[in-house]
Amino acid sequence: MTVTLLILASVLGFVHIFAAILVETRIRGAAWNAGPRDHTDPEDVPVIVGRLRRAQANFLETFPFFATLMLICLVSGTEDWRVTTGGWIYLAARAAYLPIYAKGTPGIRSLIWLVSILGIALIGWAAAAG
Repeated sequence: MTVTLLILASVLGFVHIFAAILVETRIRGAAWNAGPRDHTDPEDVPVIVGRLRRAQANFLETFPFFATLMLICLVSGTEDWRVTTGGWIYLAARAAYLPIYAKGTPGIRSLIWLVSILGIALIGWAAAAG
């Protein structure tokens, strides 16, 4: 299950990466995407693109901790309810985080982030007890 969760979280990472660029390409056009983007003013970014970029950055800030702890559990042979539950909590929360952030829903986004951290904490508990 550990490997499956790592794969799914990695796929979700690519969803985060592509979400912002696909939306921005839809707004600016394929020529912009294919070009060098030299004249893209950072302050000229549509609100939705900014939100998707921040969601991506946030995912990329938490994923290394998730992946490292999952790999520690995998290498040490620790695969109990904490690893599985923590992995699914992290994955579900991070999947929910992207559309909630994109929509601009205040408060709930922070709660979802906290839930994802709870998932990482459960995995960390298992890794430390290993």
